[in-house]
Amino acid sequence: MSQTWNAKKYSQDATFVSQLASPLLALLAAKANERILDLGCGDGTLAVKLQNLGCQLVAVDSSQSMVEQALNKGITAYCQSGEALNYQAEFDAVFSNAALHWMLKPAAVVQGVYLALKPGGRFVAEMGGKGNILTIRHAINAVFQQHPEFGEYHSPWYFPSAEEYKELLVTAGFKVQSIELLKRPTKISAGIEQWLTIFAAHATEGLDNMQKRQFIEAVAAYLKPSLYSTQNGWIADYVRLRFIAYKPE
Repeated sequence: MSQTWNAKKYSQDATFVSQLASPLLALLAAKANERILDLGCGDGTLAVKLQNLGCQLVAVDSSQSMVEQALNKGITAYCQSGEALNYQAEFDAVFSNAALHWMLKPAAVVQGVYLALKPGGRFVAEMGGKGNILTIRHAINAVFQQHPEFGEYHSPWYFPSAEEYKELLVTAGFKVQSIELLKRPTKISAGIEQWLTIFAAHATEGLDNMQKRQFIEAVAAYLKPSLYSTQNGWIADYVRLRFIAYKPE
């Protein structure tokens, strides 16, 4: 089951994804004239920031809708799966924010990144890690169990531990400088219903409009006691995996 993205809605209601990437951009420490691949570029918001630094940007995403948004922002972008990269020693850095956990063949991703980098190049990324949105995932599974008419649910996410992903990187040939799992409770200003509409669209692709509304309302009701407060609004239980690894010279 694939995720269908609405780039316009993403740009309106999921701005927190790029807004929370400052530490990752600092870890990348991009320099002018560096050639950088933005892997899973989304709507191109972060690619624009890197391009404004003078970097030579190439961006890829598996969603044509997202790619079109990036193109409209002046980014060189292509619709391409991160599991099937075909670059050879072209980039000083590969950068990825909040995208790798959508790619269910991580060994293929890591190998493709390794081949895409020049010797000495770096792979800098942040993704969902072990325990990410665990409460939300439990709620989605519970609602599907309560509604067999919705069909069978298959999660599209890959949330590894630091140890698991480090092993993938080392096996591919990388030298890992740092890798850490970070708890990051994240405010969902647009509300959990909008979050589900954007990030759990895969769960409702086979449902009719009435069932989609029923699903979203049921998941929101399940989550409200644990993730919502009148003081703070909706706070999602995010856990991020952030790392920097180098291809040996």
